[in-house]
Amino acid sequence: MRLSRYAALTSAFLVTPALALTGASAAASAQLPHVRGYVALGDSYSSGLGAGATSGSCKRSTHAYPALWAARHRPSSFSFDACSGARTGDVVSGQLGHLSTATGLVSITVGGNDAGVGDTMTTCTLQGESACLARVGEARTYIRNTLPGKLDSVYSAIARKAPSARVVVLGYPHFYKLNGDCDAGLSEKSRAAIDAAADDINAVLARRAAGHRFAFADVNRTFAGHELCSGSPWLHSVTYPVDESYHPTSAGQARGYLPVFGSAA
Repeated sequence: MRLSRYAALTSAFLVTPALALTGASAAASAQLPHVRGYVALGDSYSSGLGAGATSGSCKRSTHAYPALWAARHRPSSFSFDACSGARTGDVVSGQLGHLSTATGLVSITVGGNDAGVGDTMTTCTLQGESACLARVGEARTYIRNTLPGKLDSVYSAIARKAPSARVVVLGYPHFYKLNGDCDAGLSEKSRAAIDAAADDINAVLARRAAGHRFAFADVNRTFAGHELCSGSPWLHSVTYPVDESYHPTSAGQARGYLPVFGSAA
């Protein structure tokens, strides 16, 4: 997801994991069964914005879970097509070119930008509780009423182009640990509403994934205890550059997303 309409906000949290497999880890990887081509699709939660070591306009990171998984499992091919800021229509129009009948595995995070998460967090950060709750309410209405059809379009397109692939749809973590350590910033009511919207989008993702016989991977089980206000967050708060705000750190990618994807792949 991308935050592009507010500025002059700072703070960052970054942990950098190693990518290289050596010694016993490499030996274990070599014993894995052959993995056919892997294609990573989606938005900035898959491209790795916020995890460091990003490059290009799509802000793809070597610390993102798709790159980490591919380095460990060495699929026959790896196409890293996720792009920061992508919406469902962007995936359909610009990210499916590497899918084929030879594709064995696909991962995707998408839907957050469609629901306006960036604009919602800007509103909540800058305009107070009343405006925040109203904007979250609009997002939740969109998630319930409009997003399912958008996801169906993406998932159907993936199934057509890669009919033999295992497709893993990954969700989004709660941003906040409620009743946590944050003494300033958003009100507790605003934080609760934002987390409720995350529950809404994950529920829709899970239902539509099941409808297309795709797997859904819930990252809240690994992020539990590592949300903002937890004292040990795997998400950035408001940062500079601002587009990294509310995105997973390298620890969030390696310890939050990677194990959940690995279990579902």
